[in-house]
Amino acid sequence: MRANRKLWAVATVCVAVVAGVTGCSKGEDKPADPFTGLTADAIADKAVETTKSATALRMSGTSKTDGEELTVDFSVDDKGNCKGTMQAPKGGKAELVGTGGASYMKGDDAFWRSSGGEDGASADESGAMAEMLKGRWLKMPADAGSDDPSAFCDLKTIVKDMDEETPRKGMTRGADADVDGKPAATLTKKGEKGETTTFYVAKDAAKPYILRVVETGGEEPGTITLSDFDKPVTAKAPSADQIVDMEELMKGAS
Repeated sequence: MRANRKLWAVATVCVAVVAGVTGCSKGEDKPADPFTGLTADAIADKAVETTKSATALRMSGTSKTDGEELTVDFSVDDKGNCKGTMQAPKGGKAELVGTGGASYMKGDDAFWRSSGGEDGASADESGAMAEMLKGRWLKMPADAGSDDPSAFCDLKTIVKDMDEETPRKGMTRGADADVDGKPAATLTKKGEKGETTTFYVAKDAAKPYILRVVETGGEEPGTITLSDFDKPVTAKAPSADQIVDMEELMKGAS
């Protein structure tokens, strides 16, 4: 679900960047393949288990559901800290922040108007909500479901979904690739609904993380890139005067 990027810079005499090799050498020596002897399925298993063990990660990219495109750029760690942005399918952008067991969302006018409409609210009701939340943060309910944007702040949920949704049977290994400067093995799986999913796995014997997932065809095409593994996330909650508590709003409505 993301696009490949151009990398290597080639020097003149002694190239010290190709696949992590340093120093001059004769011929065209290449680093050993850390996945020698492993099937594509076994590499996928290894990559999923390694990625699940990360204490933090950044997830960015775009995916489509029912023809509507959602774009995210989000960082989250295992201590409940997260921050990032999302672009709603029907227009508008929002910031998300999570820390101290609470998560908050701040959207622009277009975001709140389009989000309200999805819940069956009238144009007037959506407009009133957009006006009330203008320049303010909405505090999400503590029991928000996995489909709620606040679930992005839960690393356990993210890796659990990844574990359950990543195919590890019947994969094939293709030509190696490059993801943002990192050598990667490519693993491809063709689905039953016409989709093709390609995983890019870091060619790192110690930490073969999933670096990118690309899905073409099917019902939910897109590209998602994972990076900043184990890098702590610094998040700060909005000040109290900038917050609207969703639970309090729901109580008032009932």
